[in-house]
Amino acid sequence: MATLRPFPAVMPPGTKANLVAQPPYDVVNRQEAAALAAGNAIGFMRVARAEIELPESVDAYDDCVYEKALENYQRLCREVPLTADAPPSFYVYSLVMNGHRQTGVAAAASVDDYDAEIIKKHEKTRQTKEDDRTRHIMTLRSQTGPVFLTYRDSAAIDEIVARTMGATPLFDFVADDGVGHTGWRVAAADTDALGQAFTDIPSLYIADGHHRAASASRARASLKKANPNHTGEEEYNGFLTVTFPASQLHILPYNRVVFDLNGLTPQSLLDAAGKAFDVSKADSASPDSPGTVHLYVEKEWWRLSYKGDASALSPVDRLDVSLLQDLLLAPILGIDDPRTSKRIDFVGGIRGTAELEARVDSGEAKVALSMYPTTIEQLMDIADDNDIMPPKSTWFEPKLRDGLFCHDI
Repeated sequence: MATLRPFPAVMPPGTKANLVAQPPYDVVNRQEAAALAAGNAIGFMRVARAEIELPESVDAYDDCVYEKALENYQRLCREVPLTADAPPSFYVYSLVMNGHRQTGVAAAASVDDYDAEIIKKHEKTRQTKEDDRTRHIMTLRSQTGPVFLTYRDSAAIDEIVARTMGATPLFDFVADDGVGHTGWRVAAADTDALGQAFTDIPSLYIADGHHRAASASRARASLKKANPNHTGEEEYNGFLTVTFPASQLHILPYNRVVFDLNGLTPQSLLDAAGKAFDVSKADSASPDSPGTVHLYVEKEWWRLSYKGDASALSPVDRLDVSLLQDLLLAPILGIDDPRTSKRIDFVGGIRGTAELEARVDSGEAKVALSMYPTTIEQLMDIADDNDIMPPKSTWFEPKLRDGLFCHDI
């Protein structure tokens, strides 16, 4: 049984939402973050990635970065202004990309549900990134970017969401990347019914935002320990989420580039791959079916099709990213731990296969691997098995914007 609660969202006025809202902190590097903030004094990147306002010599995890983030958040609260909504509410948040719409409910999810695995995970987190977002939350005393959750569809939730979308929106804009963002406040008359409808959902699943969720749990543990009058009703017992029905989600591939051939020639790499895969020339850059990876080397695309019976494998082992790791990256290219290896990089599907070709053709990388997208059904099945997917298995688009809803704790 899932628990989602209304919360007093800290929001910009609708007329300024397009200026405040910016992409999540972790989909851009420092230079890209600075470019997004350039010329926009109220862009939320100044809160999420405050190091962009400091000299490049300053480490992104230096104490002064978190102090600058707090300073900037407080400034936006005064100047935009960002204001806390009253009374606590649910919100509907809809995104449209290339004609595809996905619509979710913004709410405070239960940290208890996260700790008890009612909110299910499919990825491991990295300590450095957890530490960063925990410090960010604790310094600002606010969760400033939502965790992206999903669930198996519910007609009762759909009905309330559809009714809410008939009201006047709180914000409605098209961002520079062409993605439309619209938000509504759920009517008070529907608040209890919506919360009750979510209690009929047995599990929620983290689609994106594992580090934010883990950091919210760590922050709650610290604040609970420091509060002798803890009741369980404090705002820090919830964390900022937007929760979407699984049928609406769009997953793109998460591709790979490798910087060397581990002492192999291109031909010996293909020969070695032939032990586990049928290798042939590819007529496109992207695979058109699961069990297939396309490999780019020396300006040519090759099709690698798994020879075995994938259906005989466990849900996690039959993932294309698992087959690639277990049968090519580790045994042939020597990349045993892609989480820590400096010899591999991951490229979100939104950047396209031209990005893969460019990185190999420039000499930066030696080989690129174009993946077939993981499905949302695979993600949920693996999470239900309490299993963990390989790193960088999914890339969700469109991305939720930071700055539209914040949750002060």
